[in-house]
Amino acid sequence: MGRGKIEIKRIENATNRQVTYSKRRTGIMKKARELTVLCDAEVAIIMFSSTGKYHEFCSPGTDIKTIFDRYQQAIGTSLWIEQYERTLSHLKDINRNLRTEIRQRMGEDLDSLEFDELRGLEQNVDTALKEVRHRKYHVITTQTETYKKKVKHSYEAYKNLQQELVRPWHARGPGVRFVDNTGAGGWEGSSVTTLGGGASAADMYAFRVVPSQPNLHGMATAPTTAPRLI
Repeated sequence: MGRGKIEIKRIENATNRQVTYSKRRTGIMKKARELTVLCDAEVAIIMFSSTGKYHEFCSPGTDIKTIFDRYQQAIGTSLWIEQYERTLSHLKDINRNLRTEIRQRMGEDLDSLEFDELRGLEQNVDTALKEVRHRKYHVITTQTETYKKKVKHSYEAYKNLQQELVRPWHARGPGVRFVDNTGAGGWEGSSVTTLGGGASAADMYAFRVVPSQPNLHGMATAPTTAPRLI
């Protein structure tokens, strides 16, 4: 008993439609492969199912693009140039509309706009202005907070330096110290000045200061010939 014919129309049931597509796709691919082998023909098939799945077949030893190029030569047209031209025309339209919108937002080319269009443009400009102001205030606030932190850090460093200066020299950290022997009694007594911390004991030297007054030259002793470690 032979197979009965079915009416060629769209299968309404989605499951049956997908099963039928899968079976017939396999049959078409098989026939195309046989045609390629038996007749030494170049065959290319591209199929998309209703669910968007992509399937293709191309004769062994060639590719889809080569067959499409031969097809374009045979019909005397270019599929790619037409597609590029359509895409380029669409992009030109978008670019032209954007340039017109920019000019209108700057107050130009307003003569062709109707009342509703002008009102919509005004609302768009107001919305954009609010966004710009919000961003400006945000930037100002951020910069102000950063400046306050820098000022606070500088003030703390200044206070630390002040505290370091009023501390006794023996309570300070390591550093370079200079000895000034020009005390209230001429050369009796001494004062010590610390220049910075972080130095080792080998970096601390004593230097005698020679007074510049003429009447004290006779009392001044010669400076030491070599640094003295204190």
